Amino acid sequence: MGKFATNEILMRSFMHSTSITKNCKRYLRSALSILLIYNLAACSVVGPNFEPIEAASLPKSWSQADTQQAETKTAQWWVQFNDPTLNNLVEAANQQNLDIEAAGLRILQARMVYGISDALSYPQVQVVSGQLAKIYTDDKSYNNAALSFDAGWEMDVWGKYARGLESAEAALYASIASYHNITVSITAEVARNYVNYRTFQERILLSKRNTQIQERVVEITQVQYDSGNVTELDVQQAKSQLYGTQSALPALQIGMMQSRNALAVLLGILPSGVDTILDSDDIAKRIQTYLTKYDNNDAKRASANNDNYSLVPIPPAIDTAIDASLVLRRPDLQVAELQAHAQSAQIGIAEAALYPSFSLFGSIGVNSTEESATSFSLSDSLTLAVGPSFSWNIFQYGRVKNNIRLEDARFQETLTNYNKKVLLAIQEVGNSLSSYQFYQAQETLRLKAVNASVRAFNISMTQYENGQINFERLLSSVEKMTRSEDSHAQTKGNIANQVVALYKSLGGGWEANSGKAFVSDALIETMKARTDWGAQLDSPQTLPVQTNSPERSSQTNSPERSSQTSPEREAP
Repeated sequence: MGKFATNEILMRSFMHSTSITKNCKRYLRSALSILLIYNLAACSVVGPNFEPIEAASLPKSWSQADTQQAETKTAQWWVQFNDPTLNNLVEAANQQNLDIEAAGLRILQARMVYGISDALSYPQVQVVSGQLAKIYTDDKSYNNAALSFDAGWEMDVWGKYARGLESAEAALYASIASYHNITVSITAEVARNYVNYRTFQERILLSKRNTQIQERVVEITQVQYDSGNVTELDVQQAKSQLYGTQSALPALQIGMMQSRNALAVLLGILPSGVDTILDSDDIAKRIQTYLTKYDNNDAKRASANNDNYSLVPIPPAIDTAIDASLVLRRPDLQVAELQAHAQSAQIGIAEAALYPSFSLFGSIGVNSTEESATSFSLSDSLTLAVGPSFSWNIFQYGRVKNNIRLEDARFQETLTNYNKKVLLAIQEVGNSLSSYQFYQAQETLRLKAVNASVRAFNISMTQYENGQINFERLLSSVEKMTRSEDSHAQTKGNIANQVVALYKSLGGGWEANSGKAFVSDALIETMKARTDWGAQLDSPQTLPVQTNSPERSSQTNSPERSSQTSPEREAP
């Protein structure tokens, strides 16, 4: 019901009261006319209107085309790794992560703040009060009884409350964009820790296999020493190399354990729960295949084979052409622009204090004072007061203007923060893309180094057993093979992590939660059992469905206003 209809109904109910005189009725008609005039005059909104931030300057090498294919690839980029375990981890994190849950509750908080701002557009004071008192004067005593209903409405002549509602609405949309930004970060962290976990796992398998080879070398050297063919120095050198390889294993196991525990926190569960997901039957088969590849009865090794047996997730091939539109739709940039919009409205709120405020007030009630022995008489104690009022702080000694300047400086700071975030986005995209290309070149070389070192080890083992070379050359080949295989495994993990970092820098992954609930049913039931939420939580608490649009504005960068995000207005 609108402002005009509400006030008119209230006034008509007063006019039809038989206890109000004709003079009062005429006074009420005049007050109603004043009310309507003020409502019609309430159309001036002071302060600057927010304009969408101009598109930032991006590298000229980036494509300006808004391609549907690029959006599809970034929406659920982790699926391109073709790793069911990774898919399960990301899905579980989106449902169970506590940071995402807290972000959903902040959306709910922003909705309530929006509802409070919306309610300020209506009469701010509606109070029923009463009292019953005993009054003593000299030798007499009196009874006093009073009951009244008071209403007051500061009309939004200068748009103070309209600007407050605008600021609250922008803050609401900023909380939704922040939810998306946290989703992007959590998804990337899940993928990064999963890649690290598998990388450590592969390095541990390599370390254990190399330990077995070095144990075999120690045995051969011991036999040669017992036969008098070599000195004890060769035996001790072989043992030293073996112990060094074994001592490196705990550090790898610690890294693997830390990655697992990080995944547990991201999923909001205990580490034992993560083991169930990580140690699936599919992974067990892959590990067995990986071990079979290097399973030989003798000490020799098979050459490395890129990707076919690796436990590290195989990343998708990356297109070096960056779509600029994806960067500009990063959720953190949306948050920065919406925060600027919210702060812009604060300037108007501060500027409204320069002008007088106009209000309508009304009071109806009874107030009767009688001697103690006399009954109350309410028939002639009815009081009614209604009319306009205004106030104007004319001597404020620069306080209001300085407050306006303060809010304007804060607004300019939000614009500066937005520009900084754009530069950081460019930096992140450039770093991850360049690192990916460098690691690709490095992986090719390290694969060659692995194959060469494995070949050199096999040759040196044969020649040592035949007495053709000394022990130092065999020891050197073992050391180089161990180091090159471990470096190659690290490089594969680095490539996968740079792909993850690239998709994160492009803001990929937040679209997957579009239209999904941001507060779980279990939380809703808990909150409703604790507090009277009325009808606020009756409808599904879902995120707005996002649309991919090439235009950039404060509307396209933020979700459309819908019943899912706007709070229900409760009856007074």
